[in-house]
Amino acid sequence: MSDALQAEIRSKIRISQRVLVATHVRPDGDAIGSLLGLGLALRQAGKLVQMISTDGVPASYRHLTGSQDIIQRPEGDFDLTIVLDCSDPNRAGKNMNGYNPPDLNVDHHVTNLLFAKMNLVDTTAVATAEILADNLAGWDLTLTSDVAAALLTGIITDTLGFRTSNMTPKALRLAADLMEAGAALPDLYQHSLIERSFEAMRFWAAGLAKLEREGPIVWTTLSMADRQSTGYPGRDDADLINELSAISDAAVSIVFVEQPSGTVKVSWRAQPGIDVSAIALKLGGGGHPSAAGAEVEGSLEDARQRILLETRQMMHEEIKA
Repeated sequence: MSDALQAEIRSKIRISQRVLVATHVRPDGDAIGSLLGLGLALRQAGKLVQMISTDGVPASYRHLTGSQDIIQRPEGDFDLTIVLDCSDPNRAGKNMNGYNPPDLNVDHHVTNLLFAKMNLVDTTAVATAEILADNLAGWDLTLTSDVAAALLTGIITDTLGFRTSNMTPKALRLAADLMEAGAALPDLYQHSLIERSFEAMRFWAAGLAKLEREGPIVWTTLSMADRQSTGYPGRDDADLINELSAISDAAVSIVFVEQPSGTVKVSWRAQPGIDVSAIALKLGGGGHPSAAGAEVEGSLEDARQRILLETRQMMHEEIKA
């Protein structure tokens, strides 16, 4: 980040009184961790802060201090609006439509559209939480133990426990700093990456029972009926995609999740050297080369056929290259 941008962000934060901080729909650990990390730090500095997650807070992150203060819809006027972990403004959800463009966009996705008045996008960072942890002091914000716990949650979840291919020594050093500030790594790891509800495990079972394969591509589908029969309350895949990515000889893993709105959420994971973010971006989504997502119109079966065709073509072109 340039000195000029750092100074501009610090100035905007210093003079602001009412701050709106939002993250993306179907939030993951980096989304909620970043939201709480920055939101709590701003409150510590005396700001009036609203933290927005259109889809609420997943159960895996409700142990974090401040999670009960996250609301789904903003109320009132603000003199500073910040969007976190969103590659495009639509990712923040329809409840944020009246607050575009935001003043500040903080993100680490390579597909980010630089849609804010100020854009702090670092694609070398393993998580948006890493960017915040690296910059809070420069914005005159305090790293309390609760802030540290939230940011460490963002880092460990987006790296699947420090094991994704984009892990860096810098991220590990920042994680150590957050532990020294009071974040309890073993507890956060247990809550965020290991524990699952009974309903989530049943949802996994429904997906695993339908697991399919074609050469180096594996995939499964999760329907609305699966959600209803298992009692799983979320609109995501309960992180099943990360389990599929562990299949040793699968180059690309895909999960298709039927949504109540007549759309299908698609998640990809790929081995290093394969870029699935290009497919996601083409379909209106985004992400990283090895982990991307999109939401597409149509039935579950139509989406499955179309996305598999796109993925096959992408892999064929990469093999030729």
